[in-house]
Amino acid sequence: MTNQTHTLINKESGELAFKMYRFSDLDHFDHIQRLNYFSVIWIQSGKGVATVDFNQFEFTEDYMFSFAPFQPFMFKTAGEVDGLIIQFHTDFFCILKHQKEIACNGVLFNNVYDTPFVIIDTASRPTLAMICDEMEKDIIKNDLALNESVTSYLKLLLINGARLKNQQGEFTAEVNSDESLVVKQLKDLIDQDFREKHSPKDYAEALHITPKALAKISKSYFKKTLTTLISERIIIEAKRELYLTNKPVKEIASELGYDDEFYFSRFFKKNTSITPSYFRKTVGENKAFA
Repeated sequence: MTNQTHTLINKESGELAFKMYRFSDLDHFDHIQRLNYFSVIWIQSGKGVATVDFNQFEFTEDYMFSFAPFQPFMFKTAGEVDGLIIQFHTDFFCILKHQKEIACNGVLFNNVYDTPFVIIDTASRPTLAMICDEMEKDIIKNDLALNESVTSYLKLLLINGARLKNQQGEFTAEVNSDESLVVKQLKDLIDQDFREKHSPKDYAEALHITPKALAKISKSYFKKTLTTLISERIIIEAKRELYLTNKPVKEIASELGYDDEFYFSRFFKKNTSITPSYFRKTVGENKAFA
């Protein structure tokens, strides 16, 4: 198989629709990336450190990273690193629209509670490699003309990746059983109340624990502050609304508990480095169901 780059451009927007290539280094990712499409990066040999959402993760071979649009990431490698990259815009394939089929949103992508990678085990490697090889063969044979064929292989890759991620379970820190219960309750509360409760103090009170103790548990288990965890959950919902609906930013802000549209826009930009309107323009305005 040649190390060819296979790219499909959206003729209407001129933006990247789909891209697949094999790499022998990740030097072009040695600084923070904020891309307006999804990226799946499979490290097949080598090692290094990935910085994702400003948290660092050491990686070796058979780590497969998944990044959502505008999620910040970069790689620092130690020596040669080989692997495969697949990137796709929501115009080409929408994981939200196909969530019932592939169930990868909140698992591979947009998972604020877990690590941004799945470790491909010995049993799963041949299957995932076969899917990627067949996808590449089909692309070369048909020159990306058959989008349905490419998306079928992409679905298989994401389904298998999400299934493997679920099997491996969540990242586990050294916490006792009482703390484990608090962690589960915290996750459930954030998912339930993030639209109304934006302060760590709110969750500490709901869990009948001191803010300091809850902050320590959050940092130990999630490697994030509780404020960051809450903010990331709000941002994921904001992105979802910006992409899937035509609601005005003011309405989305209100539904997420922000009466001031401009304060919400500043909050969004602080956490993503872009404005809500720019996200909608580059990722899509209700394009999934257009």
